[in-house]
Amino acid sequence: MAQRNRFAEMLPELTEIRRDIHQNPEILFETHRTSAKVEAFLKDIGCDEVVTGLGRTGVVGVIKGKTDTKGKVVGLRADMDALPIHEATGLDYASNIEGAMHACGHDGHTTMLLGAAKYLAETRNFDGTCVVIFQPAEEGGGGGREMCEDGLMDRWNIQEVYGMHNWPGMAEGTFHIRAGSFFASTDTFDIEVLGKGGHAAKPNEAVDPIVVASHIVVALQSIASRNADPVKQIVVSVTSIESESKAYNVIPPGVHLRGTIRTLDEETRKMAMTRFREIAEGTAATFGAEAKVDLHEGYPVMVNDDEMTEYAAEAAKRVSGGCAHAPLVMGGEDFAFMANERPGAYILVGNGPSAPVHHPEYNFNDDVIPAGCSWWVEIAEGRMPVSP
Repeated sequence: MAQRNRFAEMLPELTEIRRDIHQNPEILFETHRTSAKVEAFLKDIGCDEVVTGLGRTGVVGVIKGKTDTKGKVVGLRADMDALPIHEATGLDYASNIEGAMHACGHDGHTTMLLGAAKYLAETRNFDGTCVVIFQPAEEGGGGGREMCEDGLMDRWNIQEVYGMHNWPGMAEGTFHIRAGSFFASTDTFDIEVLGKGGHAAKPNEAVDPIVVASHIVVALQSIASRNADPVKQIVVSVTSIESESKAYNVIPPGVHLRGTIRTLDEETRKMAMTRFREIAEGTAATFGAEAKVDLHEGYPVMVNDDEMTEYAAEAAKRVSGGCAHAPLVMGGEDFAFMANERPGAYILVGNGPSAPVHHPEYNFNDDVIPAGCSWWVEIAEGRMPVSP
């Protein structure tokens, strides 16, 4: 029960890498500098194969163990992209890029997997092949999906895959996981409510799309309160209402709504999409208006395989002495695409008392690096043990 001592020795080097990535954030698929840094590092540590360009800017490193008698291949995945947020930490290594920031800790995720890759390449104390996966565009771009579509799993015959995310508010270096549905699906929507514009003093001569939109917003909440099974989680949030009118005395001809639908199982997800359209269109028709609904399928529900979750928890216990039960998360995670391709598990590592993710004052806790690196190594060596 301990973190690997090698990572304490490597911490200054890894901290420098993490802070350099933090200072130079890149959004979505534009991770060109970060990808090049990862590629150079993997080549320098002696990976048996380094491949770039999967999922546009993704990087993959292949590390072969001392033996390969079982043909076992395990994938370890980290994300590389930042968020379009203006940083407000005041750190001496704060973002150099206006309007871009590593506000979710992907700089830390990338660094921890680089540290683990270096250790695994040095020791090779496993029987099989370890594939380290560095993914772009987790934050809304579907980089995990694109890497899978580019043949990630089949090209190296990856049989199981693991991911990790830091979690503010959980004790530093502790681990938390749950089997089954873990992170929510992330579908989004646009609704054009088309009425009839007019003078605000004569609403009887118009079909007010703002009133119609207001009724739609309220009616959509009945999906959660009256259509969904009460024991199943669902969120329907309208996050924007816009019209072309800026005047005090003009009823606009139309209103645009947008927002998100979050669920934790496919049955509820399908029901919500069907009822969403029916409610929006039906409510608009009641008032003599029209609703044009555009539903966008986002990330699927991220589901941890029962067996892989048990392995992940055992690895965490070997590192930190325990592994707690994680809460359900209504945020999305595109590791879901990889977990749909192969049995997998996703774990949380405590970031300590930091600002929350996606906050301009958030910062990844460098003291977590040894714990994260150690967990990756425990997964690789534990799932591909060398025979005595």
